[in-house]
Amino acid sequence: MNQPILVAVAWPYANGYAHLGHVAGALLPADIFARYHRLRGNRVLMVSGSDAHGTPVTFEADQEGVTPRELFLRYHHAFAQSFRELGLSYDLFTHTDTENHSRVSQDIFKQLLAAELIFRKPAQQLYCEHDACFLPDRYVYGRCPVCGFPNARGDQCQNCDSVLDALELGDPQCKLAKPGDPPHPVVVRETDHFYLDLPAQAGPLLTWVEQQSQNWRPNVARFVRNYVAGGLQARAITRDLEWGVPVPLPGWEAKRLYVWFEAVIGYLSASIEWAAHQGQPDVWKDWWYNRQAETYYFIGKDNIPFHAIIWPAMLMGVPGLYDDSQEPRRALNLPDDIPSNEFLNVEGRKFSKSERWAVWLPDALARYDPDPLRYYLTAVAPETHDSDWAWSDFLRRNNDELVGTWGNLANRVLTFAYRNFDKQVPEAGSLDDVDRALLASVEAGFRPIGQLLETRQFRSALAEAMGLAREGNRYLNAKAPWQQIKTDRAAAATTIYVALRVIDSLKILFYPFLPFSSQSLHQQLGYDDDLLGALEIADYDEEASRHEALVYRQSGSGDRWQPSALRAGQALREPKALYKKLDSKIVEEEIARLGK
Repeated sequence: MNQPILVAVAWPYANGYAHLGHVAGALLPADIFARYHRLRGNRVLMVSGSDAHGTPVTFEADQEGVTPRELFLRYHHAFAQSFRELGLSYDLFTHTDTENHSRVSQDIFKQLLAAELIFRKPAQQLYCEHDACFLPDRYVYGRCPVCGFPNARGDQCQNCDSVLDALELGDPQCKLAKPGDPPHPVVVRETDHFYLDLPAQAGPLLTWVEQQSQNWRPNVARFVRNYVAGGLQARAITRDLEWGVPVPLPGWEAKRLYVWFEAVIGYLSASIEWAAHQGQPDVWKDWWYNRQAETYYFIGKDNIPFHAIIWPAMLMGVPGLYDDSQEPRRALNLPDDIPSNEFLNVEGRKFSKSERWAVWLPDALARYDPDPLRYYLTAVAPETHDSDWAWSDFLRRNNDELVGTWGNLANRVLTFAYRNFDKQVPEAGSLDDVDRALLASVEAGFRPIGQLLETRQFRSALAEAMGLAREGNRYLNAKAPWQQIKTDRAAAATTIYVALRVIDSLKILFYPFLPFSSQSLHQQLGYDDDLLGALEIADYDEEASRHEALVYRQSGSGDRWQPSALRAGQALREPKALYKKLDSKIVEEEIARLGK
């Protein structure tokens, strides 16, 4: 198909380890989508990175007594390791503390300034008299003016998801106060900042939203329409900080670009960085200027306004960026879809870093294989409403579905063929109606499952694939080749030939969700190549600075979203179980870890 597909994935703050809520919310859905399109032969560019700047990082660094750079590098390295182990196939997972990202962010700032789409004005801002500093939003907490939540952050209420101005908080408090200290006095003072003039772009922006939102998930469209109905307001894009991308103007050395402004630019800067490392510095334009390209932004619901309103407004304001040869100046591609998931809870409660009520990704990967984690996170994905990670349900689905249904089918078929037919695919005789019906059912499954994946309905796509695995088990039980072989070896050979083709097809259908076990099965079936490629952690030298990144190296090409073409006589490798049965004691053990 060879269509350019941009998969832009939310940038996690590098102020703590990733937890399974992050994975379910944006990271895993993006990877499933990217892997599917790679199977189809499309030109996928999947980019993201660690959000190194902003007050979430500086605040945590202050708490630990380390520099923001030390803190973010620690977690960036942890992200890269965990994401590699989980199989998140970024073409580039970088970070925002690169010279490339700083340059691109500053260039966009300057172009928006020249277009008079950002402006300077005095602003009222909260100031801590005890610490003698202006307080960025994340350094303030107070009562949410929308829902009344008493500990809302200064930028966004984590209870009702309303985007806030810190000045709106009731009874604002400074977070720099240590536990046990008396409250630090907070007052309002005036300081200058730059603002993104959203009202100036209201016409084209709202027209685009109205047209595009009809194709978005209901939760995204509803959120955006409510946001727009409240009236577009100018948004501050600078902050009084020492850590971040400098404002590229003389006299503004003490201020930085606001993290929400420069972090969304990361999708573009990462694409530019990736192209440079390919030795084709302009190839990123195939995804950003080519009207045949499709662009998808996978985010959590708390990031909807930044990706559905603010980032499109910024893109509209910088036509011809790094493309000055074009007349008229081309516009950068706007999002085709913003598939935002709701929140994943754990054992009926919201994830909470402060209360340690979370399943941290590095811990989960230390105890469980990646594919069972990917399977369960997809099976209970919060695509349309909040959902729940329950350890008892994880156990059940692993043992009953992965081990008992799909893994059992693959292992039974391969083991029987390996032991009874000279370690190779047997020659089939004449197929009967039952044989043909099963092969037709599995082959027909490629189209609807593909359509579900293309429309970002991953839970349903996975359920359809597992349904076909159940059909395979029913076929095998009905044919009973272990009985057939006693009296009719040719009939048993035909049954196993059909079943091998079924699992060969199912390995492709399951691949976007279960890449590790699908690759293992691919090799057990006698293939020597990788289904698509492999992940590695690369060290880049970017303008004389060492730069660690997660990189996907694709090895296959062409449309591999095809039913099996397995041939008789192909040598099989010794079968191995694809999944492990878990002991029921893990449920009690894992629940006991929560909150500690």
